[in-house]
Amino acid sequence: MKTLKIDNKKLLELLNIELPKFTKYSGPLMNLANRFIGGTKPKVVGQMSELIKEFDGETFKEWENWYLKKYPEAIEAAVEKIAQMLINFKDVLEKISKASIKEWVRDLVIIKTFVGLKNQEAILKSVAEYFKTDYRTAKPAEESKGIDGFIGEKAVSIKPHTYLLKPELLEKIEAPIIVYEKTKTGLKISFPEDLIKQSPKSPV
Repeated sequence: MKTLKIDNKKLLELLNIELPKFTKYSGPLMNLANRFIGGTKPKVVGQMSELIKEFDGETFKEWENWYLKKYPEAIEAAVEKIAQMLINFKDVLEKISKASIKEWVRDLVIIKTFVGLKNQEAILKSVAEYFKTDYRTAKPAEESKGIDGFIGEKAVSIKPHTYLLKPELLEKIEAPIIVYEKTKTGLKISFPEDLIKQSPKSPV
């Protein structure tokens, strides 16, 4: 079986579309600004995956004319949103110093790495506080049995939420499972209400 690869530049050539030209770094910056402001969200430019299905023409020019007739103000609306965000970027860039860059790098390299590695202990501590009891991390011999720590005297296993999609792995874990999911703001933790015999405190 023969395999051919078509890069993006060649793809545009095959479809007779002129390759857009951008100055260095401008493309990624505009893309980042668009992600922040949502300049090309469906509410601004339409649901593109559906619109291309509605289009019954053949050529790129026909598609462009069809779209602009259907959404005559969409492109300019997107441009205005992205342009404003780039202005915001410019204002922020002028205020960024080497000191703030150093603090950002420290946060990424040192703080986030440590937090990522210590997720389990933070989860154990949080659940223990919920049940008003103590906790400890598992010893190597306990870890070999699938135990990650103890809430009070109860052995528990800590797994990411994606683990729930693997029932064949869950069957091998005898300890109650505390499930966590990483969110934009931190961690979301789920566990059985009857994890231990002590009465949990009321959720805030």
